[in-house]
Amino acid sequence: MVLTLIIFMFAGLTGAGIAAVTMQRSRDMRRQRVMAVITGHAPDKPVQAASANIGTKTSASGADIARKLRKAAREQNAINNTKSIPSLLLQSGIYISPLRFWVTSSILASIFTGVVTQALHLSPVIDALLSFTAYFGAPRFFLRFRAARRQKAFLNDFSDALDAMIRLLKAGMPVTEAISMVAREFTGPMGEEMGRIYDGQKVGIPLPEAARKMIPRMPLPEVQMFATAIAIQVQTGSSLSEVLSNLSGVIRARYRLKRKVQALSAEAKASAAIIGCLPLVVSLGLYGVNPDYISLLFTHSTGKMLLAGAIIWMSFGILAMRQMINFKV
Repeated sequence: MVLTLIIFMFAGLTGAGIAAVTMQRSRDMRRQRVMAVITGHAPDKPVQAASANIGTKTSASGADIARKLRKAAREQNAINNTKSIPSLLLQSGIYISPLRFWVTSSILASIFTGVVTQALHLSPVIDALLSFTAYFGAPRFFLRFRAARRQKAFLNDFSDALDAMIRLLKAGMPVTEAISMVAREFTGPMGEEMGRIYDGQKVGIPLPEAARKMIPRMPLPEVQMFATAIAIQVQTGSSLSEVLSNLSGVIRARYRLKRKVQALSAEAKASAAIIGCLPLVVSLGLYGVNPDYISLLFTHSTGKMLLAGAIIWMSFGILAMRQMINFKV
């Protein structure tokens, strides 16, 4: 019994180490791809072509533009590495104080844990884990989910908004009025963020600074590119419509590539979901057909240890499959 427990502990630690290395490697590769896209050295041809066009269309020197993009990339990484509650509240569009958010989350978590504890009569260990998840894990998960959904809605309208700005600029409208028109015509996060840029420059904030203030609320490489394009245009006096046209082409190419990756990985994601749910479905089926047969996993000490080992290894397997099919463009 002791030897089996030691084997399970060693296997669990080994699996945790492998999962941690895999996740860290995935984050490093993702960071390198974002840096490559921002600095214009990405291997995909649309990004290279757009970066080359931007460099030839503007009057700024290549070294100056590269320096600005590297600075923007460092700021982007600093923002992406910030996962505090105030930054998540800002990104999710919930404009309340962190104290009020924690008070509201604590009240909801207390109600939830009280109802579940009274209804299911779980063990003290499970109650403690459930309370910890409800108080600390669920609020962050909610903010991350809401921020990701808001960023997705913003990206869906970003290329169309840039095209609208390009048409207005070619018609002779100033940059600020083009931003104001986009803020009025688009709804959701796009209209809200463009309206903030227009309101900021209207009260005296320089346009590049107003555009850069959008980055903490929307930490996306595309937004970083847009702010950099605005800064270059203001400093060099180049044609902003041509720069935004190239940027719109890059965003549309990235969007098409994302859709293609989603279509190609749909089968793998479905297989991973089926494999992950199959043990739970089979266990529930066996419990419905013959409860005494499977109840040994919950009543006997060896069964509990085997069940814990199975859950640990299934969790590692699910995390590994998620990292393998979670492609980032």
